[in-house]
Amino acid sequence: MRALRALAAAAGCVLGLLAAAPAWAQAPAAPASPAPARAPAAEYRLGAGDVVRVTVFQNPELSLETRITENGQISYPLLGAVRLGGLSVTDAERVLADGLTKGNFLRNPQVTVIVLQVRGSQANVLGQVNRPGRYPLETAETRLTDLVAIAGGVSPGGSDFVVVTGTRDGKPFREEIDLPALFMPGGEARDILVRNGDVVWVDRQPLVYIYGEVQRPGPMRLERGMTLLQALATGGGLTARGTEKGIRVHRKGSGGQVEVTQPAMTDSLREGDVVFVRESLF
Repeated sequence: MRALRALAAAAGCVLGLLAAAPAWAQAPAAPASPAPARAPAAEYRLGAGDVVRVTVFQNPELSLETRITENGQISYPLLGAVRLGGLSVTDAERVLADGLTKGNFLRNPQVTVIVLQVRGSQANVLGQVNRPGRYPLETAETRLTDLVAIAGGVSPGGSDFVVVTGTRDGKPFREEIDLPALFMPGGEARDILVRNGDVVWVDRQPLVYIYGEVQRPGPMRLERGMTLLQALATGGGLTARGTEKGIRVHRKGSGGQVEVTQPAMTDSLREGDVVFVRESLF
């Protein structure tokens, strides 16, 4: 009898442990914190030269396609000259609707403004891009990478660095930006907003020149941190008559004079360096 009671007590303990197990073995995971919401893009603001279409619901006689003048105005039926320059599309619709309402022309007019051509806010992309030219900034949040993409991207002969010039707060603005670095962690902070009148310049790629006893002499792109050994490898290596002891680098100094050095294979090259590989005498 005592054995049965002991067995029953042991069984009760086991059942209690099994019942309690899910409480600690399968504890619900803490909910993941939601990703921070991205700020909405600012609405495009109308500028001089923009072509807009204005329509009023059930009033086709008030429909109009026109270009915003240099002083930011349009001539609209019943209202005359209306200033739309500097306004967002939503604000422009509200200004026209308020004018029709306050003039007792219509009651609760439903005005729609559509931008047909963006000419009031533009930026230039010049230099080593696939489609250089002047491009409209169709949103107020157009960033440097957006504009470079619109221009077809950097051409094969282009540099990794771009220069952006313009004005900010009435003062001249110039910034040199490392394009590949924008795609590294934290690099998006330097992906600047492009403003009306900005000029983006993409210079040609930096070059070094190699000649003498190498397989493929000529100019080559200077990659970041490229060493003498890497440059020789890019040139196909030395010929059978070339010698490492006869390698010289011609480099222009700060004063404009050319200096001739005999660097180590691990030394880094600079833009414009000329590498000469001499012929072995033996």
